[in-house]
Amino acid sequence: MSTEIEAPKIEFPHPDYPIKVIGDNQADFKGMVIEIVQVHVPDLDIEQVVVQESGKGNYSSVRFKITATSEQQLVSLHEELKATGRVKMVL
Repeated sequence: MSTEIEAPKIEFPHPDYPIKVIGDNQADFKGMVIEIVQVHVPDLDIEQVVVQESGKGNYSSVRFKITATSEQQLVSLHEELKATGRVKMVL
């Protein structure tokens, strides 16, 4: 008997899939994130992208929703964001 809990399966396409990218608070962080996301999500609605600074101003989060089309799309997006070395977390 397995005690592992399986993550719920996502059905694709998945509209309004929320993503939060956290990194150091730098002036060009939002632009860098948007540039990478648009490679994987060409129809990203930039008007809906929200940036919020942490309480002490050290970090910022970039939040947006996409229509997720596949697991591979999400994995590739996550990998490319992390490969910048500027992204601390992708949620």
